[in-house]
Amino acid sequence: MQNDFCPGGALAVPGGDALVPRINAAMDEFATVILTQDWHPAGHSSFASSHPGRDPMETVEMPYGLQILWPDHCIQGSHGAAFHPDLRTDGDLIVRKGFNPAIDSYSAFFENDHETPTGLEGYLRTRGISKVTMVGLALDFCVNSSALDGARLGFEVTLREELSAAIDLDGSREASMDAMRRAGVAIA
Repeated sequence: MQNDFCPGGALAVPGGDALVPRINAAMDEFATVILTQDWHPAGHSSFASSHPGRDPMETVEMPYGLQILWPDHCIQGSHGAAFHPDLRTDGDLIVRKGFNPAIDSYSAFFENDHETPTGLEGYLRTRGISKVTMVGLALDFCVNSSALDGARLGFEVTLREELSAAIDLDGSREASMDAMRRAGVAIA
């Protein structure tokens, strides 16, 4: 729930800011609240601007697989990288991801190579947490990747669909919903 993913931001999800009050209210339902934050350095390899002649939403092959090229967004320390000003940030942990300039990171658990951990799994296991609920932006990228990785790691994962919104790039919303269902993610 960062400024760049909300209307007016560099990679805005339509209506994303409307989720903030409902997400704030839902935080009270949980003993532990973890926020994730894209935290890209300027010139990140996932930015279209880092690939001369390429436009946002095109794809390139990276050492870890196919990468969608994004507009420059969530640059470390920028207004766009900050959480939406109305979002409660009094959670237990903030996981910053995507700070390695050579690899993107959608999931809260792993970078896009699906091998480099963020540390979230260890934090949850140390705290004895086995059930996780996912909400936020964007449902079809970061939320989806986090839910799939959480399920793959053996966590009981629930997606609160009403507290999430998608970019929906060429049907990516429905494809991600199907993938989550197949992985055993509960859709609430």
